Amino acid sequence: MSAVLMHSQEGTPLHLIEKEYYANWLDSQPEHVKQWLLHSGYAGSGHTIIPATDGSIDSVLCVVESTEDFFVCGNLSSALPAGTYTPVSDLSDESLLALAFGWGVGAYRFDRYTEKSAVTAKLALNNEAIIEEARRLTEGTKRVRDLINTPASDMMPQNISSAVHSMADEFDAKVRDIVGSELLEQNYPMIHAVGRASEHDPRLIDMTWGDPDHPKVTLVGKGICFDSGGLNMKPGDSMRLMKKDMGGAAHTIGLAYLIMANKLPVRLRLLIPAAENAVSGNAFRPGDVIPTRKGLTVEIDNTDAEGRLVLCDALFEGASEKPDLMIDFATLTGACRVALGTDLPGFFTNQKQLAGDLMQAGEKISDPVWNLPLFRMYKEALHSEVADMVNSVPGPFGGAITAALYLEAFVEETPWVHFDVMAWNRRALRGKPVGGEAMGMRAMFEYLRQRYPN
Repeated sequence: MSAVLMHSQEGTPLHLIEKEYYANWLDSQPEHVKQWLLHSGYAGSGHTIIPATDGSIDSVLCVVESTEDFFVCGNLSSALPAGTYTPVSDLSDESLLALAFGWGVGAYRFDRYTEKSAVTAKLALNNEAIIEEARRLTEGTKRVRDLINTPASDMMPQNISSAVHSMADEFDAKVRDIVGSELLEQNYPMIHAVGRASEHDPRLIDMTWGDPDHPKVTLVGKGICFDSGGLNMKPGDSMRLMKKDMGGAAHTIGLAYLIMANKLPVRLRLLIPAAENAVSGNAFRPGDVIPTRKGLTVEIDNTDAEGRLVLCDALFEGASEKPDLMIDFATLTGACRVALGTDLPGFFTNQKQLAGDLMQAGEKISDPVWNLPLFRMYKEALHSEVADMVNSVPGPFGGAITAALYLEAFVEETPWVHFDVMAWNRRALRGKPVGGEAMGMRAMFEYLRQRYPN
């Protein structure tokens, strides 16, 4: 993706114009350009190629609603012929970054298992800083997409671990794994319970980076590599895309990459509880009561509500260091998709000011997120007659909220943000192919960059 971005000022001219200025731009063009656009049927929206008199490409015109939309040019890298293109419009740095990012993510191809044609249209900008920033943003997005798109046959807990170890080597971070029965020995009983039925040992992946004296930022990512539903087995249609149930882990890996690549002045900790929710003779059962790292006991109402179980042990461990901010990402509930649809990720937080700032950050960089309430009245639904709480609430109402309230019980007083994401594009849009997707990751990074400036 980043290979299609170049630091140069040479290339075929690209006119990137907002719709409200198109008529003025057209009036200023030579007669042959006006005639071409008229007779070619160009409707004043989208892109078109303007030929030179010798039949070569004279320039490219792209008319958009807003040049600051990070995905508005997401189809150009795939749609234009091979060559190098450079914007000649008077664009702000924000618009140039949006153009470069859209160009880069539009070049994404998941080609691990089959050959796909490579993108050959490159974007040249005479601004090295913007090119490098766009490359980092596209690389973070690519890592998230690749991890989610990889099927469970090649993306089990040990494979997620390999990805984190590789990233740790890249940035001189430290990482350790707690695997299999070690989880019980070191008091991570929930992670072990969820993953013990799989032939692939569950694990907690724990990476640290940065100056210990800097503010602590802790990321926690749900790493359920495949979710059969356990003994409360999902129907086939619901199980089909469950390779993406480690999407939360993928998001935290992508966010950790952005934090380290941009050298934010924080002490970063990444915690990924990774497991497969499988079925075998030793699978955990509905009605079981299982202890947590915090000491609270949980009655299992539904084995398909396993994500919050692995997260609660990791969140409590993360909170033990009293970080300045703790952020978790998870493909946690269908209820959040019902509330907001599949393209808008919801988040919960115990920090009211942060909620507004985070939504503004998302709007700024075309990565919208929406704050949902930690509505305390629903907490009583987590009551159990035989344990401290249940893991799932019967009935179809408020499921995203009750799941978030369950997690909140393990974060203590830590400032905390919980993302409930789809992590998957159900349809292709500009710069967004069908498949794994980073949702809310760039919004969170933009917020962190503002909160912890270099």
